[in-house]
Parts: sequence; C-alpha cells; structure tokens
Amino acid sequence: MSGLHPSSPRPTEIRLHQASRLLEIKFDDGIRGMLSCELLRVYSPSAEVRGHGHGQEVLQVGKQDVNISAVEPVGNYAIKLTFSDGHDTGLYSWDYLYELSVETDTLWQTYLDKLAAAGQQRKGSA
Repeated sequence: MSGLHPSSPRPTEIRLHQASRLLEIKFDDGIRGMLSCELLRVYSPSAEVRGHGHGQEVLQVGKQDVNISAVEPVGNYAIKLTFSDGHDTGLYSWDYLYELSVETDTLWQTYLDKLAAAGQQRKGSA
C-alpha cells in the first residue's frame, strides 16, 4: 500500500457506533464508509494479521462479536483502534480506511470465501 498523498481523501468525521459495532467514516470527497468492527479486525494492518510478507496472512476466526473499545488519533494520518479482544497493534491510515470503505463488499466476500476454504464458519451471536 502506498503512503498518504496530499491529494488523498481525508476523513471529515469518524464516529464509533458501539451498539451496532460500526465505525462510520465520512471523507472529504463524499464517500461514507460504514465499517463493521469485525471487518476492521479481520483486515487489521498489523503484522499479527498480515504476517511479514505476501502469503503469510493469518486468517482471523471467531471475531463476529468483536467491538472497538477505543479510537485514538495518530498524527494527521491514521487512527489506532483497540478491540474488545485486546488487539491494538494496527495503525489504520486514511488511505487504508478509504480503501476499506470503498471495497467493503468485495473484502467481506473475500473474507467469507477464505473462511469457507479453511473449513470455518461465522458463528451467530448469542
């Protein structure tokens, strides 16, 4: 992923909806993302999830009930999310959040396909 460019869309609002487990992000170009905490967790940019190179990604399972407990700004380029399962090592740049917002449906289907290929399934909430 490339670095932040001066022309990159920037968030104008970031709002956590804990009850519905959604992170709402509005960008200055009019794009609005409604990102589930589960999607953000399974696509964390951390080495723990992405591995240390292509093909070393670690499939995250059992994250359907995860929530975000804290959102912290990191400079003028990213946020750090702390999840209810203790994960807090990924920095979500504006560019990455924009990519997640635009590609939500495709990324979600890719995640479901990877779960199925691994013989895993999402378990319903209690």
